Amino acid sequence: MKRLITLIVNGQSYEVAVEPRRTLAELLRYDLELTGTKIGCSIGDCGACTVLLEGQPAFSCLVLAMEADGREVLTIEGVADGANLHPIQEAFVQQGAIQCGFCTPGMVLTTLALLNDNPDPTEAQIRRALSGNLCRCTGYQKIIEAVQGAAQRMRAVKETV
Repeated sequence: MKRLITLIVNGQSYEVAVEPRRTLAELLRYDLELTGTKIGCSIGDCGACTVLLEGQPAFSCLVLAMEADGREVLTIEGVADGANLHPIQEAFVQQGAIQCGFCTPGMVLTTLALLNDNPDPTEAQIRRALSGNLCRCTGYQKIIEAVQGAAQRMRAVKETV
Protein backbone atom coordinates (compact mmCIF):
# COMPACT_ATOMS: atom_id res chain seq x y z
CA MET A 1 0.00 0.00 0.00
CA LYS A 2 1.45 3.37 -1.03
CA ARG A 3 1.96 6.17 1.45
CA LEU A 4 2.01 9.87 0.68
CA ILE A 5 5.24 11.60 1.66
CA THR A 6 6.49 15.16 1.29
CA LEU A 7 10.14 15.98 0.83
CA ILE A 8 12.21 18.90 -0.35
CA VAL A 9 14.57 18.04 -3.18
CA ASN A 10 16.98 20.69 -4.43
CA GLY A 11 14.88 23.36 -2.76
CA GLN A 12 11.58 22.25 -4.31
CA SER A 13 8.80 20.56 -2.36
CA TYR A 14 7.39 17.28 -3.70
CA GLU A 15 4.45 15.21 -2.57
CA VAL A 16 4.81 11.62 -3.77
CA ALA A 17 2.97 8.35 -3.13
CA VAL A 18 5.55 5.62 -2.48
CA GLU A 19 5.53 1.95 -1.68
CA PRO A 20 7.14 1.09 1.67
CA ARG A 21 10.02 -0.80 0.03
CA ARG A 22 10.94 1.92 -2.51
CA THR A 23 14.36 3.43 -1.96
CA LEU A 24 15.19 7.11 -2.08
CA ALA A 25 17.45 6.42 -5.09
CA GLU A 26 14.52 4.87 -6.98
CA LEU A 27 12.22 7.74 -6.01
CA LEU A 28 14.74 10.33 -7.22
CA ARG A 29 15.53 8.57 -10.51
CA TYR A 30 12.21 7.09 -11.53
CA ASP A 31 9.55 9.27 -9.90
CA LEU A 32 11.26 12.67 -9.95
CA GLU A 33 13.42 11.92 -13.03
CA LEU A 34 16.59 13.22 -11.35
CA THR A 35 18.91 10.75 -13.04
CA GLY A 36 22.16 12.25 -11.74
CA THR A 37 21.77 9.95 -8.75
CA LYS A 38 23.24 6.69 -10.00
CA ILE A 39 22.34 3.21 -8.80
CA GLY A 40 25.50 1.13 -8.82
CA CYS A 41 25.76 -1.68 -6.30
CA SER A 42 22.45 -1.26 -4.41
CA ILE A 43 24.17 -2.27 -1.16
CA GLY A 44 25.97 0.92 -0.10
CA ASP A 45 29.44 -0.07 -1.24
CA CYS A 46 30.10 2.16 -4.27
CA GLY A 47 28.77 5.61 -3.31
CA ALA A 48 27.33 6.30 -6.79
CA CYS A 49 23.94 6.99 -5.22
CA THR A 50 25.25 9.50 -2.66
CA VAL A 51 22.98 12.46 -1.98
CA LEU A 52 22.95 14.93 0.88
CA LEU A 53 20.16 14.20 3.33
CA GLU A 54 19.79 17.13 5.71
CA GLY A 55 23.29 18.19 4.62
CA GLN A 56 24.99 14.86 5.33
CA PRO A 57 26.09 12.28 2.75
CA ALA A 58 23.72 9.33 2.50
CA PHE A 59 23.69 6.28 0.25
CA SER A 60 20.23 6.73 -1.24
CA CYS A 61 20.10 3.05 -2.24
CA LEU A 62 20.00 2.21 1.49
CA VAL A 63 17.51 4.88 2.53
CA LEU A 64 13.84 4.08 2.15
CA ALA A 65 11.95 6.88 0.46
CA MET A 66 9.60 7.03 3.45
CA GLU A 67 12.59 7.86 5.68
CA ALA A 68 13.00 11.09 3.69
CA ASP A 69 9.47 12.23 4.56
CA GLY A 70 9.65 15.83 5.76
CA ARG A 71 13.39 16.04 5.08
CA GLU A 72 15.64 17.95 2.70
CA VAL A 73 17.57 16.17 -0.05
CA LEU A 74 20.24 17.62 -2.31
CA THR A 75 21.13 15.80 -5.51
CA ILE A 76 23.75 16.67 -8.10
CA GLU A 77 21.07 18.53 -10.09
CA GLY A 78 20.83 21.04 -7.22
CA VAL A 79 24.54 21.80 -6.85
CA ALA A 80 25.12 24.19 -9.77
CA ASP A 81 23.61 27.65 -9.83
CA GLY A 82 21.73 27.48 -13.11
CA ALA A 83 24.33 27.36 -15.89
CA ASN A 84 27.12 28.26 -13.45
CA LEU A 85 28.96 25.24 -12.10
CA HIS A 86 29.74 25.06 -8.41
CA PRO A 87 33.46 25.51 -7.61
CA ILE A 88 33.65 21.79 -6.79
CA GLN A 89 32.26 20.88 -10.20
CA GLU A 90 34.64 23.34 -11.88
CA ALA A 91 37.61 21.84 -10.04
CA PHE A 92 36.64 18.29 -11.03
CA VAL A 93 36.51 19.34 -14.68
CA GLN A 94 39.72 21.37 -14.60
CA GLN A 95 41.72 18.71 -12.75
CA GLY A 96 40.57 15.92 -15.06
CA ALA A 97 38.90 14.15 -12.14
CA ILE A 98 36.05 13.05 -14.39
CA GLN A 99 36.44 10.12 -16.71
CA CYS A 100 33.31 8.06 -17.34
CA GLY A 101 31.40 10.28 -14.88
CA PHE A 102 29.42 7.52 -13.18
CA CYS A 103 30.93 8.17 -9.74
CA THR A 104 31.16 11.95 -10.16
CA PRO A 105 27.78 12.99 -8.67
CA GLY A 106 28.46 11.03 -5.48
CA MET A 107 32.03 12.34 -5.28
CA VAL A 108 30.88 15.95 -5.74
CA LEU A 109 28.16 15.69 -3.08
CA THR A 110 30.49 13.98 -0.61
CA THR A 111 33.05 16.71 -1.26
CA LEU A 112 30.43 19.40 -0.73
CA ALA A 113 29.53 17.97 2.68
CA LEU A 114 33.20 17.69 3.61
CA LEU A 115 34.03 21.26 2.62
CA ASN A 116 30.92 22.62 4.34
CA ASP A 117 32.12 20.98 7.57
CA ASN A 118 35.86 21.51 7.05
CA PRO A 119 36.89 24.21 4.56
CA ASP A 120 40.60 23.31 4.80
CA PRO A 121 40.88 19.51 4.98
CA THR A 122 44.16 17.64 4.91
CA GLU A 123 44.77 15.04 2.23
CA ALA A 124 44.14 12.32 4.81
CA GLN A 125 40.79 13.90 5.73
CA ILE A 126 39.82 14.11 2.06
CA ARG A 127 40.72 10.46 1.51
CA ARG A 128 38.75 9.43 4.60
CA ALA A 129 35.68 11.43 3.53
CA LEU A 130 35.75 9.95 0.02
CA SER A 131 36.47 6.40 1.18
CA GLY A 132 32.84 5.37 0.61
CA ASN A 133 32.93 6.45 -3.04
CA LEU A 134 34.50 4.14 -5.59
CA CYS A 135 35.96 5.21 -8.93
CA ARG A 136 37.10 2.75 -11.56
CA CYS A 137 38.69 5.25 -13.94
CA THR A 138 40.77 8.02 -12.38
CA GLY A 139 43.06 6.40 -9.85
CA TYR A 140 41.87 8.95 -7.26
CA GLN A 141 44.86 11.33 -7.38
CA LYS A 142 43.06 13.72 -9.73
CA ILE A 143 40.00 13.57 -7.48
CA ILE A 144 42.09 14.47 -4.41
CA GLU A 145 43.65 17.35 -6.34
CA ALA A 146 40.19 18.52 -7.43
CA VAL A 147 38.94 18.54 -3.84
CA GLN A 148 42.02 20.49 -2.74
CA GLY A 149 41.51 22.98 -5.57
CA ALA A 150 37.82 23.37 -4.78
CA ALA A 151 38.59 23.95 -1.11
CA GLN A 152 41.06 26.67 -2.04
CA ARG A 153 38.53 28.35 -4.37
CA MET A 154 35.73 28.18 -1.86
CA ARG A 155 37.93 29.67 0.89
CA ALA A 156 38.96 32.49 -1.46
CA VAL A 157 35.32 33.29 -2.25
CA LYS A 158 34.46 33.41 1.46
CA GLU A 159 37.39 35.73 2.13
CA THR A 160 36.18 38.20 -0.51
CA VAL A 161 32.61 38.30 0.78
